[in-house]
Amino acid sequence: MRLIEIRLLEGPNLYRLEPVVKVEVALGRRRTWYGRRDPEPHMLVRLAEPLPARELPSRIAALVAWVRRLRREHPDGASGPVLVHRSSDPGHWIITWPWALDERAKAIAEAALALVEREVPPTGTVAPGRGRQRLVARVEARVAEAHGAGPAFIRDKDRRLPIVSISGTNGKTTTTRLTAHILREAGKRVGMTTSDGIVVDGRMVEEGDWTGFGGARQILMRDDVDIAVLETARGGILLRGIGYESNEASVVTNVSSDHLDLQGIHTLPELAEVKSTIARITKPSGWVVLNADDRHVAAVARRVRAKVAFFTLDGDASTRVRRHLRGGGRAYLVRDGVIGEAEGDRWRALANLADVPVVLGGIARHNVANALAAAGAARAMGATLAQVGAGLRSFRPTTEDSRGRLNVFQDASRVVIVDFAHNEAGVSVLIDVAEAIAGTLGEGRGEGKGGRALVTFIVGLAGDRPDDTLRGVGRQVAARTDRFVQKEMLHYLRGRTRESVLGEIREGAAEGGWTGEIPLYVDEPTAVAAELDRTEGVTKPEVIVLLCHEDREGVFDLLARRKLEPVNDPAQLARLVAP
Repeated sequence: MRLIEIRLLEGPNLYRLEPVVKVEVALGRRRTWYGRRDPEPHMLVRLAEPLPARELPSRIAALVAWVRRLRREHPDGASGPVLVHRSSDPGHWIITWPWALDERAKAIAEAALALVEREVPPTGTVAPGRGRQRLVARVEARVAEAHGAGPAFIRDKDRRLPIVSISGTNGKTTTTRLTAHILREAGKRVGMTTSDGIVVDGRMVEEGDWTGFGGARQILMRDDVDIAVLETARGGILLRGIGYESNEASVVTNVSSDHLDLQGIHTLPELAEVKSTIARITKPSGWVVLNADDRHVAAVARRVRAKVAFFTLDGDASTRVRRHLRGGGRAYLVRDGVIGEAEGDRWRALANLADVPVVLGGIARHNVANALAAAGAARAMGATLAQVGAGLRSFRPTTEDSRGRLNVFQDASRVVIVDFAHNEAGVSVLIDVAEAIAGTLGEGRGEGKGGRALVTFIVGLAGDRPDDTLRGVGRQVAARTDRFVQKEMLHYLRGRTRESVLGEIREGAAEGGWTGEIPLYVDEPTAVAAELDRTEGVTKPEVIVLLCHEDREGVFDLLARRKLEPVNDPAQLARLVAP
């Protein structure tokens, strides 16, 4: 038996909606996960589902028995059963139980592992020999002496602020920003966490990725905000748990292939199970807003206590939404070019698509979905229909508190799109937008595919993306754009070599039919500057797309110096993507 990790989860988590000790061990030979990202039903592993005792190997059963015995003899004030969960990593088993004192919790885990390793039976009197009695006495004394502090998560009785939690693979930051913006326009003082930083009432107070436990605590401990809008990432849920006991509303945007093969999460259903934790802790009186077009996300509705609202890009063609509305449920969708809220037979208009800058006249379908999700979140937190509509219309993609996702800049002949897309799904919708703009700019005089303007795509991804994601992005860009450019991600290699990351993307490009040169630049501003230099004075129009992850401010400063203007006006955006 090999120990993988002992981890104290300090708040609601994948396995339990309370702080638990997680002990992961492996039995048998070392094996690597292999399978499909979207497995057939008979291959699903439900990570949070506890296993019956009859399915446990003898060593796992012994480990459970020792934990139970040690907890019984040395209680720390936490109650609840010891449960066993199956991991999708071959041969891995996960044991969990509630804890109240951190040092004692770790001591119990370490003692139980040591006793099982020495084959000390957990029941009856320990027979003499091989130092077993001395070992039991020693570990028992260590457990008895251990005390420590309790979990740091914020309980409902200690919480003043209402919370809306937002998670998903794509769109969670934009949805978070949109929701916060609507609520600010409604007169609320909003505390917001995103992967860019902590924002209080529209002011950045701490830069960095604060989408985990620590960011939530920082907002919830403040006394200068009225409401918390918290982006909640997969990593924080898995590594430490959620920083609070419950929320009033939650949104799950979607799940797609991203950050897989980390912390034992390999498939889309497993990823949905992790992200759905925020929905499982939503109060019964609250709302869970789910993507009806994503079957993994939609299935979360069966596992929550709160009221459910769906959003959909399929409008009234969505079978799931039609069924939900027939039952009197609530949904957010587009009818006849209008974003609105449907509830049973009632329809309430919120805003015309043409008046919402972030959706680019409806061409940016992923942002239509984000706008629908944000409308549901804001309504769940008490915003009126008029306030939601006004917030959607006034949100500007390239303002200081929102830039980073789908930012559009333009000069006489060029459009530059700066976006945070980081997986196949995000890149696909970004290419859709670039193609729409290129078609408008080209008007039959461009040199790109189909007579549209040329599309240049600057690609770079972090090293923690699995090989199939790196190749998939390279394959899409190669198949759908005119010029393929790479930029380094030296600060985000995350254990890989730069050659490995660059090479997997290039392999994907070859699979997509790319046979030409692929220029490589050392960083994002250098890449954009070189492409602007290449097109300087050229009369043929061009669209340059940058996947921007490392130096957004540097890129924005460069574009300002080169006199490319941000495009925020809805009418101007609509003209850019007009068919």
